[in-house]
Amino acid sequence: MAPNSQIGPKALALQGLAWLRDIWRILLHRGPSQFQFWLIALLIGIAAGFAALFFRKGITALQGWVYGAEDVDYLHSFAQDLPWYLLLAIPTVGGLIVGLILHYFTPDGRVRSVADVIEGAAMRNGRVELREGLGSAMASFLTLSTGGSTGREGPVVHLAGVISSWVSDRIKADGITGRDLLGCAVAAAVSASFNAPIAGALFALEVVLRHFAVHAFAPIVIAAVAGTVINRLEYGDVTEFTLNTPGALQFYVELPAFLVLGLVCGLVAVILMRSIFWADNLGNEVQSALSIPRWLRPAISGAMLGGIAIWFPHIIGVGYETTVLALTGGLVLSQAILFTMVKTAAVAITMGGRMGGGVFSPSLMIGAMTGLAFGLIATSILPEVSGTHTLYAFAGMGAVAAAVLGAPISTTLIVFELTGDWQIGLAVMVAVSLSTALASRLVDRSFFLTQLEKRNLHCAAGPQAYLMALLSVGGLMRPINDPRGAAQDECKALIEQGLYLRPEQSLEAALPVFDRADVPFLPVVAQVPQGSPAVSQGAGEQAADGLLGALYHVDALKAYNRALVATAAEEHS
Repeated sequence: MAPNSQIGPKALALQGLAWLRDIWRILLHRGPSQFQFWLIALLIGIAAGFAALFFRKGITALQGWVYGAEDVDYLHSFAQDLPWYLLLAIPTVGGLIVGLILHYFTPDGRVRSVADVIEGAAMRNGRVELREGLGSAMASFLTLSTGGSTGREGPVVHLAGVISSWVSDRIKADGITGRDLLGCAVAAAVSASFNAPIAGALFALEVVLRHFAVHAFAPIVIAAVAGTVINRLEYGDVTEFTLNTPGALQFYVELPAFLVLGLVCGLVAVILMRSIFWADNLGNEVQSALSIPRWLRPAISGAMLGGIAIWFPHIIGVGYETTVLALTGGLVLSQAILFTMVKTAAVAITMGGRMGGGVFSPSLMIGAMTGLAFGLIATSILPEVSGTHTLYAFAGMGAVAAAVLGAPISTTLIVFELTGDWQIGLAVMVAVSLSTALASRLVDRSFFLTQLEKRNLHCAAGPQAYLMALLSVGGLMRPINDPRGAAQDECKALIEQGLYLRPEQSLEAALPVFDRADVPFLPVVAQVPQGSPAVSQGAGEQAADGLLGALYHVDALKAYNRALVATAAEEHS
C-alpha cells in the first residue's frame, strides 16, 4: 500500500490549508502571475456567480413570503387577489427599511449600481466602495422583495464589484489588474443572472471596461463561464423565454418595419431614462422644499408604488410574467400600450425615490411591450406579408434595453441567449442598431454614463475627458523651494491678477485657465482658513500669503500625455 494512503482526512485538511496559505503568501508578496491571475479570475467568477444566485433566490423566497405567492414568476396573478391595504403597505414598509439602511450605510442616501462600477473601472483603479456597496445590495434586495419596480441585475453587478474590489485590495492589485478583476466579476454576475456566458463576457468589456483588450479577454471569459456553470447547476440549461412560433422574417417587405421599430424603441428608451432623471430631480426639490428626512424618501416612493399596484399589480418586481405575456402575444394592443406607460412611471418613481434596483429588467419588459404594440399594428396593416407579431416583441425587447444600457453588442447576444433562437437575429440586430444610434444622441450615450455626467464625471467622452480629473495640481506643481520653480515675485504678480490654482484642483480646472491666460505657469496657493488675520487683506494678498509653488503648463501637458499613453497601451495590449 502506498504511503499516501495512510494519510487521514484531518491530515489532508491540514495539508490543504497549508497549501492555500502558501498560495495566499505568493499572491500577497509577489503579485499575480499569468496563471495565478487566471486562478483568481476563476475564484472571483465562482464567488460572483454564487452572489448572483443567492441574491436571486433570496428575493424569490422573501417575495413569496411577503406576497404569499407560490411562484413569484407569476407574482401579479397572486397580487391582484390580495387586499388593497396589503398592496399599499408592503412597499411602504419596505421603502422605510430601505431608507434607514441607506441612511446608515451611505453618506448621501444614494444606491450604488452599474454607473458606480463604470466609475470604479475608469477612475478608481477598478475599485468600488465596499461599505456603500453592501448597503446598496441590502437596499436593492429589500426593494425588489417588497414591490419595487426595478431589476436585480444592476445590484448584482455592483455586488460583484464589491467582491473584486475586496480581492484587489487584499492582493494590492495595480490599476490594470484591478480593472481586469472587476471585469471578471461583472462578467460572472451577468452570466449567472441570464444564463448567458457570451453576453456576460461582452457586457463586461463593452459597458464596464469599455475596451476589448486581448489581455482582459481570457480571464473575463473564464469568470463568465464559471458564473454560468453556477446558474446551470441550480436552474439547468434552459432559456428564460421561448418564441412559440417560428421566427420567420419576410425579408424584403418586413425589414423596413424593424428599422422603424428601432427608432420607436430608441425614443421609448429616452423617455424611460429622462423620466427617471426627472423623477430624481423632482424628488430632490420636494425633499429640500419640505425638509423631508432622506431616510423617509424611499417610504414615500413605496407608498406611491403601492397605490399604483392596487390597480396595476404588473409593476411589482422585475415583471417576468408580463414580459412573458408580451413575448407570447398574450396582451392586446391597449394593454401593451397602457402597461408600458404605467411601468415607465413605476420605474421612475422607484429610482427617483432612491429605492434600489437596476434598469435592465424594466427595459426588457418595456421593450417587449413596445415591440408587441408595434407588431400588432404592423402585422395588421400588411398581414399577408408579415411574420408573427411576437417577433417584434423580441426585437423591441433588445432594442430598448440596448439603448438604455448603451450596449448594442452584448444586449443583442443576451436576447439570443435568453431565447435560444438565433433565427430572430436579423430583426434584433436591425432594431438594436437604430435604437442605440438614436438614443445615444439624445442622452450621454447611455443611462449609466448620463448618471455619471450628472455627477460631473465625464466618462462618456472617453479617457481624454476623465483622465484630467485624476491628475491633481498639488501632485504636479513645482514647490516654492524647487530650483526649477517660479520666482515668488512673478507668482505674486499673477496672484494679484486672480490667476492662481488650489492644490486640490485637477487638470480639468487648470488647463482651461492656461488656455485663457496664455502664461507658462500658474501659482498654487493654499486655502486661507476662515477667520484668519489675513481676511482683512485683499483676496490676492491672502492667496500670496499661502503660496505653495507653481504648476507649469508643460508639466501639466506631459502628465496628461503620459496618462493617455498608459490608457492607450492598456486598451490595446
